[in-house]
Amino acid sequence: MTTFQEARQFLLDHRTDYAGAMAGFKWPDQSEFNWALDWFDALGRDPRSKDSPALWIVEAATDTETKLTFAELSRRSNRVANFLRAQGLKRGDHLLLLLGNVVPLWETMLACIKLGVVIIPATTLLTPDELQDRLDRGRAKAVVAAQDQVAKFAALKSGDLTRIVVGPARDGWLSFETAAEFSDVFTPDGVTRADDPMLLYFTSGTTAKPKLVRHSQRSYPVGHLSTMYWIGLKPGDIHLNISSPGWAKHAWSCFFAPWNAGAAVFVVNQPRFDAKGLLATIARCNVTTLCAPPTVWRMFIQEKLSDFKMRLREVCGAGEPLNPEIIDQVRAAWDLTIRDGYGQTETTAMVGNSPEQTLKSGSMGRPMPGYHIRVVDADGNPAKEGEVALMLGAERPAGLMQGYQTDDGRVSGADGAIYRSGDVVFVDDDGYLTFVGRADDVFKSSDYRISPFELESVLLEHDLVAEAAVIPSPDPIRLAVPKAYILLVGDTARSSDTALSIFRFLQERLAPFKRIRRIELVTELPKTISGKIRRVQLRRLEHDGGSDDKLRGVEFREEDFPELAAARAAGASGG
Repeated sequence: MTTFQEARQFLLDHRTDYAGAMAGFKWPDQSEFNWALDWFDALGRDPRSKDSPALWIVEAATDTETKLTFAELSRRSNRVANFLRAQGLKRGDHLLLLLGNVVPLWETMLACIKLGVVIIPATTLLTPDELQDRLDRGRAKAVVAAQDQVAKFAALKSGDLTRIVVGPARDGWLSFETAAEFSDVFTPDGVTRADDPMLLYFTSGTTAKPKLVRHSQRSYPVGHLSTMYWIGLKPGDIHLNISSPGWAKHAWSCFFAPWNAGAAVFVVNQPRFDAKGLLATIARCNVTTLCAPPTVWRMFIQEKLSDFKMRLREVCGAGEPLNPEIIDQVRAAWDLTIRDGYGQTETTAMVGNSPEQTLKSGSMGRPMPGYHIRVVDADGNPAKEGEVALMLGAERPAGLMQGYQTDDGRVSGADGAIYRSGDVVFVDDDGYLTFVGRADDVFKSSDYRISPFELESVLLEHDLVAEAAVIPSPDPIRLAVPKAYILLVGDTARSSDTALSIFRFLQERLAPFKRIRRIELVTELPKTISGKIRRVQLRRLEHDGGSDDKLRGVEFREEDFPELAAARAAGASGG
């Protein structure tokens, strides 16, 4: 039997030996495993790491810092686990987590893993309707939320939901700080099985409602050994990953991957994103490893990078391909090459350019240790360009989700003989993969995954909208923003008043990170012979920017309307 500790050490020993890592790595196969108890708490007891920083948060607005060691976080999370248990939470219950980058987020995550409580991470940008969906389909028994989230729950149907708020108690809400009164010694109620559920992520897909991705006590904690390897993390590193809580990438690189390595999670909270200030903090605090989405890298290169004297050893990008100009500018300033990586909410890092390996321009790299990638066509046959697929059975990687959870609690989508990712790539003769696009039209905006179908469903609720198609529109900062081509009802005027009505409607119903920023009011939409809208044709039209195409209409943008300024500001701060 291969243990977690043995698998981790093997990857650390082969950090720059890709061939050796691929040939010799074996996933841990322990049937009983609780990462927080068996690994994290062990770090807190190990003389080599117990006093090392595990979490380091810098508050840019107040110029204050919080540093906690592995030993301190182990004890603090024990108190939170005992506190949650006292509220009646037990193994298998579901808890909705609605926090920003504050210490209670990490304490609660660790506590829930210890208890066997299933965590539902959520962004604080969600609207009340979206929260209701997470409470209902996520079957949440408790919520831990920030003070600014409390008002959203006033009109929600939540039954006997246990409500816990960080900060002072509110009417109907317990204060999270009460946890400090509980014992820092935690005794589990029994063994944790590796296949017990641990995380539920709501992720955009091709249906109107987000799908529920379920991960186990094995799939993300153990599975992120591949992410640790891709980033190139080592014990004692100070690792900054720029990602918002509630999204899978936050769990990837602000929780599991660095703590798998015994590295510190480093966080900088800024009221508004400030590239220059963040770069200065990275330099001052001697950050050694950095992972950021392309949107952030594009902002970084607007500054004079050579002015910042960095201790960085590894720099990574994920979410979407980086263009060569960004890579070249970072290399010229810091003598470091940004290494791309690829994975999904449903998986850990599947593909990447690992440390000190040959890079190919435009490629996201090769399969990570433990992942046996197949590129297949629509019939499942090997192809040079096709869908990323994972063989299941004996080759099933530890980092693959248990499946998509349905309303009856069962899971599907990661069973049978093959898992299809929905992502199309090209594979060359050396095994390097280059991303082509989403098979189901899902796209990225500022590293957030956007489902056209979900946004179109909201648009169709507007009285004046007959049909709509959402596609990505090129944007210099976000790479792409959601744009809707809209066919109006009857003889409705394609006017600014109509556009403003639609924008206001969307702002009330969509979180800022996925709000439609541009609309084009048209007289027809391209369709297949069976009547399906051809988004691919609109994507091409938007990319080429043609103005004389018969599909063109009258375009309006959010920034055209001063009345929408407050909501735009909220969107800018949230993504």
